[in-house]
Amino acid sequence: MSSQISWGDYVALVGKEVGVSRWFELDQKRIDAFADITEDWQFIHVEPEKAAKTPFGGTVAHGFLTLSMLAAMAYDGLPQVRGRVMGVNYGFDKIRFVAPVRSGSRVRARFRLLEVTPRNPNEFMAKSEVFVEIEGSDKPALTAEWLGISYFAEPAAA
Repeated sequence: MSSQISWGDYVALVGKEVGVSRWFELDQKRIDAFADITEDWQFIHVEPEKAAKTPFGGTVAHGFLTLSMLAAMAYDGLPQVRGRVMGVNYGFDKIRFVAPVRSGSRVRARFRLLEVTPRNPNEFMAKSEVFVEIEGSDKPALTAEWLGISYFAEPAAA
């Protein structure tokens, strides 16, 4: 996890990039494990020989695998806010799968804080724009507007 900052410093970052994760490899082993857990065994994900004959030229990660990596990328790349006791995923306003992630590729996320909305003195919703980059590619794997709720034991002071 990145640095630790105050709630006020976090809110002051609205409109700015707030974090970048490390690179994560989406290799065939991870793709196969995701296929087994989700029961999505479409050949473009798990059959290298058959997938090689598609426009992808080989197996690609599930879009939802790439999306699910956002949790790990957020833990890795976003600052920890002092006083925050819990955060939960609230959902997305927008998700677009822009480019396929070929097996063996590395991806990372860039986060830009779009807005922070108080829900009560101990609870705030943040909207972040997320770009998941593919190493060596001009196109991102996905773009999203991600909503998360932060909970504080005591009222957060901006």
